[in-house]
Amino acid sequence: MERMVGTVSRGLRSPIIKEGDDIVRIVTDVVLKASKAENFTISDRDIVSITESVVARAQGNYAHIDAIAEDIRTKFGDDTIGVIFPILSRNRFAVCLRGIAKGAKKIVLMLSYPADEVGNHLVELDLLDEKGINPWSDVLTLEQFRSTLGHVKHTFTGIDYIDYYKSLIEEAGAQCQVVFSNNAKTILNYTKSVLACDIHTRFRTKRILKANGTKKVYGLDDILSSPINGNGYNEDYGLLGSNKATEETIKLFPRDCKALVDKIQASIAQATGKTVEVMVYGDGAFKDPVGKIWELADPVVSPGYTAGLEGKPNEVKIKYLADNNFAELKGEDLNKAISDYIRNKSDDLMGSMETQGTTPRRLTDLIGSLSDLTSGSGDKGTPIVYIQGYFDNYAK
Repeated sequence: MERMVGTVSRGLRSPIIKEGDDIVRIVTDVVLKASKAENFTISDRDIVSITESVVARAQGNYAHIDAIAEDIRTKFGDDTIGVIFPILSRNRFAVCLRGIAKGAKKIVLMLSYPADEVGNHLVELDLLDEKGINPWSDVLTLEQFRSTLGHVKHTFTGIDYIDYYKSLIEEAGAQCQVVFSNNAKTILNYTKSVLACDIHTRFRTKRILKANGTKKVYGLDDILSSPINGNGYNEDYGLLGSNKATEETIKLFPRDCKALVDKIQASIAQATGKTVEVMVYGDGAFKDPVGKIWELADPVVSPGYTAGLEGKPNEVKIKYLADNNFAELKGEDLNKAISDYIRNKSDDLMGSMETQGTTPRRLTDLIGSLSDLTSGSGDKGTPIVYIQGYFDNYAK
């Protein structure tokens, strides 16, 4: 029978994973049991994805806000701290902000507008146009923002993040001044000691500040990059990629993920004789069309993956071939011509007309997005995703 199914993505249920659990054994057992229960075959180049959350939980990679506060005091002393460009998130940043504020005497909170780095809006761009405000040049005080733009609540959460973040800082015992600007250099009018809280633009932000007379500049990736009083840490990303655990603790991004995925690959190979690819994934990389949120609040989609997931797809666009190269063909002749073309395609198609519209993002970003959408972020209970047929094409 003609093959009718291409890529299949399955969310696999696992036990509730806690600190100290053997994640290699658990993932292997879940995959083997699922293959029997659902009657699917484990094959070479299938993909096993594990959400970063359960990896960090098994590692016990947690930290208290007191550890954040101590690191802040060590780095900034009694300086007024410019906390700039944080994302607007109760889950991602609010608990971190509590710790930052607990270690500071005064914070100048500088928010980007109309939206944060990942698309959470403080105000709609249309309203700025209406009020004659240019977010790329105009600096607003809190009073100017309120008198001109009012109180705006987040589309999905219903939170006024300006009031929320200001109250968190003050409740922790620090003074708070709020300004709005998209220019990193603006903060230097208030303080020369800066904590850059942006994620994907952090290197540029720190470079600009260092070049313009900043006395001290750190990023979230520099906070808890080493253990403090036995708390968790991440040597590569610090607080980036962390999530709220409780009101006073965070779960950090997992560590040592490359070693972990290689162990899981070896464990499944020992049990099945098949070499599957394995990755740890965090946020996918896609944009919500309603809330305008770009999902990727983690520093990377995948902090660790096996060697077979390196690189980008090398694909042609079937509809281009059908409409151009083989426009005169139909039916089985067309199917055969396209299949033959795919079998004989070049190993490097970059720039060729036949690739238009294929958007060759990195494999880990594509597969991580697929995994994130499959597992969801709520109560599905499927932190492990099993993907089949991802590397197949029309010719197979």
